[in-house]
Amino acid sequence: MLIKSINQSLDELTDLLNQLSDPLYSKPCAALSSSSIGEHMRHIIEMFQCLENSYESEVLNYDSRERSKRIETETQFAIECILKIKKGLKSHNKILFLEQMIDGLTFRIQSNYYRELLYNLEHCIHHQALIKVAVLQFENVSLNENFGVASSTIEYRKQCVQ
Repeated sequence: MLIKSINQSLDELTDLLNQLSDPLYSKPCAALSSSSIGEHMRHIIEMFQCLENSYESEVLNYDSRERSKRIETETQFAIECILKIKKGLKSHNKILFLEQMIDGLTFRIQSNYYRELLYNLEHCIHHQALIKVAVLQFENVSLNENFGVASSTIEYRKQCVQ
């Protein structure tokens, strides 16, 4: 179910990318504090890439992302990256060690692959909500009504209708 939900969110991002020109995708947006849709998309993509690249070594540090200008400026390249992420998702859970530097000290805590996948999904949805704010100004771009909405909120709304 987790991988299915991740694939659904990544498909929504791909659908959006297919509707945006590179200039629109990389244009700074006032509603996003002058960041671009591309910068938010890059952040989502690189978090997933970081997790996938750390699967074998079992040491995960989200701060060591590449921060690729190409992902944030080229929609087609971003789509290619999303397709690679989808193909690379693992079905086997395993222990990982999350590493982060805080105030000059490196901390390492135990986590696991599924927990980090869940984190990335929630992180993705959060950034989709931000992207949605920017996209609302474009008349010719359509999004799924649940784009950027947490699954718990979607379920709650369904219950309220009944």
